Amino acid sequence: MSSSAVSAPVTMLVTRHIAPERYSDFLSWMRQGEILAAGFPGFLGSGVLQPPEGGDQYQIVLRFTDAASLNRWEKSLPRRMWLERGASLVRASHEHRVSGTEGWFAPKASAAPNAPPRWKQAVSIWLAYFPVLLVFSILVSEHLSILPVFWRVLITSVILTPIMVFVCIPVISRVLHRWLRAG
Repeated sequence: MSSSAVSAPVTMLVTRHIAPERYSDFLSWMRQGEILAAGFPGFLGSGVLQPPEGGDQYQIVLRFTDAASLNRWEKSLPRRMWLERGASLVRASHEHRVSGTEGWFAPKASAAPNAPPRWKQAVSIWLAYFPVLLVFSILVSEHLSILPVFWRVLITSVILTPIMVFVCIPVISRVLHRWLRAG
């Protein structure tokens, strides 16, 4: 299969502003949505970033193997019904799609054409990855040391990849936003 035939995973970033008095209802509703999405073919994972105390803006990340899988989820009857059930919990909602690693860094108005230079992307990924790998190694490496290197690396990458993709990279790209955009 040619590399042009391989489609990149697609991430949907959803920002939801909620009524603070409905916080627990919203969290329950969000869990239901994550469970629904997990049942769809092509679903790779999801995560929710909570706002700081007193904030009302939640960041929800949903990742699918390709655009077609995400489209099926977006247009599905279960998702529409779920959104209707939660309509009273959400004051405002915005959705944005990104594809591949450049989407982590691209401005919201456009995708990869305005992405920062690759070296800045590499530095950002390293800044997110190094502390996570260090903490993981301190906490887990002794337990994994009895395994052959192949299994240690496999287990480490399976655990750390979702943490990096859904939490660390989005956070570091927001923290370093100005530097990434600087000429």
